[in-house]
Amino acid sequence: MSDLSLLALGLALLALLCGVAGLHLYASGRAQRAALLSRLAATPGEGQGPADAPAAEAHGRPGSGRRRRFEGLDRRLRRTEFGRRLRLRLQATGLDLTAGEYTAYVLGAVLALWLIASAVLAPFFGPVFAAAALWGGNAFLTWQRTRRTERFIGQLPELARLIANGTAAGLALRTALSMAAEEMDDPAGAELATVANQLAVGRSLDEALGELGDRLPSRELNVLVTTLILANRAGGTIVASLRNLTTTLEERKETRREVRTMLAEVNATALTVPALGLGALLVINAMQPGALGRVTGSAGGQIAMLVALGLYAVGFFVVRRFGRIDV
Repeated sequence: MSDLSLLALGLALLALLCGVAGLHLYASGRAQRAALLSRLAATPGEGQGPADAPAAEAHGRPGSGRRRRFEGLDRRLRRTEFGRRLRLRLQATGLDLTAGEYTAYVLGAVLALWLIASAVLAPFFGPVFAAAALWGGNAFLTWQRTRRTERFIGQLPELARLIANGTAAGLALRTALSMAAEEMDDPAGAELATVANQLAVGRSLDEALGELGDRLPSRELNVLVTTLILANRAGGTIVASLRNLTTTLEERKETRREVRTMLAEVNATALTVPALGLGALLVINAMQPGALGRVTGSAGGQIAMLVALGLYAVGFFVVRRFGRIDV
């Protein structure tokens, strides 16, 4: 098969992948609109009962109103330890995806990048770019989880204030958590709603809050969870503790914002390092068509290319490590 055929096939697969993603977003938007209209039109006595929840979860996210794709793959993944861990990671990111959908999309990206890299650069780069696609899928989940955790941390001062006001008004801690879930936006509202649902089916407050801390790990949330658990066990001045914690969280929020601003240039440099390497490969291949194929045609050239790619990867991770400061 010629390079032109491989390029055409790779571009066709990439276009197909983009089309599937576009259809997914379109269907998700229509389903969310239909679910919103049905909730607005429903009477107080209507709605989904508890017995319907497992079926709704099997076919989609509760309230999403759409059936899932790749259900066969998702059922097989649910039986494996990898699938269970992947499902928990997806829940922590807040993405409206099942383990089967995520796996299918990542495998499609791996195949597309393999073919495109083989056609545009050289066959040697196909497996390299496929491995980069696998790493990119995992890095995307980590970035999405970190982003959601950061948003949740930004809502913690308001959350602590709402719980303190609720308990000061005489509400039980569980009732104050449910009230905060209704008042706050996502992700805090969705996470607190999950905690409230767990409490409603009989789980203890310690277990529900502990799972919340595991889903969105952070020092600030751990402090809040520990404060609520200790107050629930031993009682005491929870209102005064939460109000002092609110002030502390506000100060930490401002500190984190300042640190993130100062490290923005370092993080941009970390992304520039691998981009320069990829750009150099494209320039070399454009100036001398087939040069990369000739270089990687021998064992010595392949070793040299792997060493160069490894050095770029080390530079990326080292620069990222310099820009990581725990506040």
